[in-house]
Amino acid sequence: MMDPAPPAATDEELLDLRQRVRAARRVRLTGRDGWQRGVDGTYLGALLAHWSEQYDWRVHEQRIRSLPWACTGAGATALRMIHQRSADPEAPAVLLLHGWPDSVLRFERLLPRLSRYHAVVPALPGFPFAPELTMTGMSVARMAEVVAAGMAELGHHRYVVSGGDVGGDVAELLAVAYPDRVTLLHLTNVSPRHAAVADPTALPPEARSYLAEAGRWFRSEGGYIAEQSTRPHTLAVGLGDSPAGLAAWIVEKLIGWSDPTGGVEAAFTKDEILTWVTAYWLTGTIGTSFASYVEPAEPVDRVGTPTVVSAFAHDTKPAPRSYLEAFVNLRDVIEHAEGGHFAAWEQPAAYAADLDRAVRGQARA
Repeated sequence: MMDPAPPAATDEELLDLRQRVRAARRVRLTGRDGWQRGVDGTYLGALLAHWSEQYDWRVHEQRIRSLPWACTGAGATALRMIHQRSADPEAPAVLLLHGWPDSVLRFERLLPRLSRYHAVVPALPGFPFAPELTMTGMSVARMAEVVAAGMAELGHHRYVVSGGDVGGDVAELLAVAYPDRVTLLHLTNVSPRHAAVADPTALPPEARSYLAEAGRWFRSEGGYIAEQSTRPHTLAVGLGDSPAGLAAWIVEKLIGWSDPTGGVEAAFTKDEILTWVTAYWLTGTIGTSFASYVEPAEPVDRVGTPTVVSAFAHDTKPAPRSYLEAFVNLRDVIEHAEGGHFAAWEQPAAYAADLDRAVRGQARA
């Protein structure tokens, strides 16, 4: 039987990682240092030095493994998740779904604020801490099926779903496939897959303008999507063999997509960044985490489940209300001047308050 907690790293794995980081070669670049063309080389160098000399994975591993883990399913349907039960047996259940390039750790700061709920945080298939992916075709639609089966096995047959990024895609597909189970969606963004089926002529002017803005973002910032969705195996070799390369690939997004107010390490300290990156390294999941990008999943026209959106100003592509209304049954938009793409980590108090507001509104409806 699978151990509910993720396995501990071996001493040999940690020694190998440290040796690889120390042996990392500084490469020549096409221009000056900075974040305009990707990761800042000077910052990455300082991060690698911290990784090889000061960072202690064991401290973070102990904390992570002490979380209330549970397992459901077997084989291709195996799911490992954090299952934090409320003291109130009748408390509502909330399913929290992370994105890329993160993991269940996105919600680590949020969990202490959710004691009034039965909180479930699955390690999505292919991501850090999940059971080894044993099948191809793990699309976001397939993830939704595995998660739904896991929730049923835990005894949660009606629940709120909260998340964003890849987790937002899974959330929407869960709501469409299981409308009798998903009572409410709380999202930080609607799925970008809607843009593939949207008829611009049927959208209000503000929503059409947003489609154009999103298109410009994808052209200037979406190179990682093109590579991860079309040539994932090539990319996985480099990132899976070089911790410096893996750190560069992930750190660029953690820094670039979070709220920049307060400086580079306002949202993540070096230790926090390295914990998120080390989780990918030790679990060997950077390649399998690309599955949600490469495996086909049919976009849905519209989601009928009541939906509340938390809009954080520094997220990658915050959408106007008129655009959101075109694709989900929008009940509320809660806007925040602070916070970015990893809002549950960056602004856990605001995220928890929004979730409470959404659930209270559902109860009054």
